[in-house]
Parts: sequence; C-alpha cells; structure tokens
Amino acid sequence: MPDLFTPYTLKGVTLRNRIAMSPMTMYRSVDGRMDDFHLMYLGARAAGGFGLVFPEQVAIAPEGRTTVHCAGIYDDDQIEGHARVTAMIRNMGGVAGIQLGHTGRNGSELKPWVANELGRQLPPDHPEGWQCVGPSDVPYGFGKRPFPVHALSTDEIATLHRQYADAARRALDAGYQWLEMHFAHGYLAASFYSPLANRREDRYGGSLENRARFLLEAMDAVREVWPEEYPLTARLGSDDYHPDGVTFDESVQVVGWLKEHGLDLADLSFGGNTDDMTDPFFPNVSAWVERGARVRREVDIPVTVSWNLGIPENADRAIRDEKIDLVMLGRPALANAHWPVWAARELGHQDPFSLVPEDWGWWLSNFRGHDPSIGWPASGAPVAADQHLRSA
Repeated sequence: MPDLFTPYTLKGVTLRNRIAMSPMTMYRSVDGRMDDFHLMYLGARAAGGFGLVFPEQVAIAPEGRTTVHCAGIYDDDQIEGHARVTAMIRNMGGVAGIQLGHTGRNGSELKPWVANELGRQLPPDHPEGWQCVGPSDVPYGFGKRPFPVHALSTDEIATLHRQYADAARRALDAGYQWLEMHFAHGYLAASFYSPLANRREDRYGGSLENRARFLLEAMDAVREVWPEEYPLTARLGSDDYHPDGVTFDESVQVVGWLKEHGLDLADLSFGGNTDDMTDPFFPNVSAWVERGARVRREVDIPVTVSWNLGIPENADRAIRDEKIDLVMLGRPALANAHWPVWAARELGHQDPFSLVPEDWGWWLSNFRGHDPSIGWPASGAPVAADQHLRSA
C-alpha cells in the first residue's frame, strides 16, 4: 500500500514522494522571464522535500498572461531563466514541472494587492493592458472584467495550438520533465469547454464534443513535440458549480477522451467560468478526493487533486486509500517550504530528514542539543520555552 512518502513513477519519471507543489501565480516576472526570485522560491520547495515542483501557470503568448508581471515561455530569450530554475530543482532532488496556459478573457489584470481584490481588469488601451480573447464575445462579468472580449477565429485558434507546441519545445529545452496543460479556472481552454462562456455555432461550440475540441487539439499539438518518456498531464475545470455550466459527469467522459489523445494523468479542479457558483466546495476538507477517486476508477487513469489537503493525515489517507496518486499543495507550500518534512514528523516517518538534501539531513539528524529547539518540533503539544529549566 503506498503512502504520502512512497516514490511514484509515471512514464519515465520517478518522483521521490507523492507530494507536488501546485502552480501559483506570483506576479514577479519582468517581460515574462524567471529570475533570482523564482530560483530562490522554487529551489527552496525542492530542498524542502517536494517531489514535483511547478512554477506558476506559464503563458504561451504575451496576451496569455494574467498581468504584465507574470511568467511566460513564448520567447526563446525566456528559456535561460527557466533552465536555471529546473537545474536548481533537480539539484535539490525534485522534478521540475511546467503548466502551460493562456488566461483568455481573464487576463489584462492588475496585481490583486494593488486592486485590493482578485480579477480587476485593465482596459485594452492601458499601458499594462491588452485585448482579451475567448471563444465568444462574452465578458466574464460581475463588474470586474467589463471590457469587450474578442471572439477567436478558427485561424486564430490554429495559431494558439501552434503556440502551445512551441512553448512545449521551449519547456523541453529548459529542462522540464513534466508538462501540464491548464484547462481550468476560467482561463482560455476552460472557457472553450464551458457553455457559460462558449456561444459558438461552429465546430468549437455547442455539443460537449465540440466544446472539448479546443482542449483535444491543444493536447494533440503538444503530444507531437513532447517526449513520450515524460508525463503529459492536464488540469481540467471539471465542474462550474452552475446549472448552465460544465458538469462533473461530462468531465468524466472528457477525461476519457483526453486519455485517448495522450493524457497520462488527470489533475481535477473547478471550472472557474463564473463567480455565481452554487454550493461551492472551497471550505470543504479534502474537497476533490472522492471525485478524483471516481475518475481514477471509471477512466482508469492516474489522478491528482488539490484544495484543502494541507493537513498531513488527510493527504496521507487519500494516498493510502488509493483514491488519488499525487497530492497537489498550493498555499501550504507557500506557508511552509518544508511542508513534506513537517508532514513526515507529524505522521511518524522513520527518517523525515531524508527528504531534504543529504548534507542538511546529516546535520539535522545528528543534532546534539535540545531536540524541540531544532526548529521542527516533534508532533503533539508545543514544548514550553522553559521546559529545560523545569526538568533540570
């Protein structure tokens, strides 16, 4: 029976454990490049024991970013920064993954802490804005994204698919060994998939098969250039939580189609095509585990999920019960770069410091002082600061 710390092999890549750092937008890039910040931030998570480490969603085109401060891989000049990051992750014992995407009608935004909210959009004529695109001329709505959306032509769709493939080639040159397609969270592919955003009447709209076509063709374009020995995965927006949107039953079928087109693992999340969601899952612990188990069982494909798995016991149980294959952690990875080591100590792992680089692990395992003072207290109640005095 596997547990959270069991190595995991998919295609020709083996992760040292089942813990992955989920992509999170950081708004720290200049001209789409990765720099010393990304080297520090991502390298620290690999050093902290994460088996698979993703940067943020990486844009396949300049207008595919969330803001002008977001990362891209649409230009050869950006490869060097990515290569520095992948080399550091590898040196620290992790595997570097990249998530390719395009924000579609959810781009051209302000940094959230500048706007004091998520999703505040800039007009196309703003110096840091641009014309957003989508399957149809349907803005996201609710006041924060009021500007017109350009409905893509079939020729423009074909160009986007070439951009996916070109970005995948650059990702390979940069040293990534795991590639994920971002088909969720209201971004371009998710909006093609959802009837809330897709009002087309051609072969990219209407029926489920037509709405999934953009995703399948993007997968085909990347599959042609991405090596078979490296995993190709996708984060699918599998439920809009809206009566007129994507349903999970539909998504089970679509994961099967993606598998036929070369998908190696399904990363399940929500659609994100509207803020008007009924019974949203956000506060629920282990929110997507049971749905992941259903896809794993019915489609016979490896599965990962995120959302509220930051309690070690819950993450470990999801793996032990063989409901999912990997755990994706976002904010827990931001909060604690050494979450895997903390989880190992909480769960009674026999050698938690084996998760960090060998030299660090040696010093930590051979600590000669007051054990709780090492900075990683053993699981259980906190030790009082003056315990050594009381016990003397």
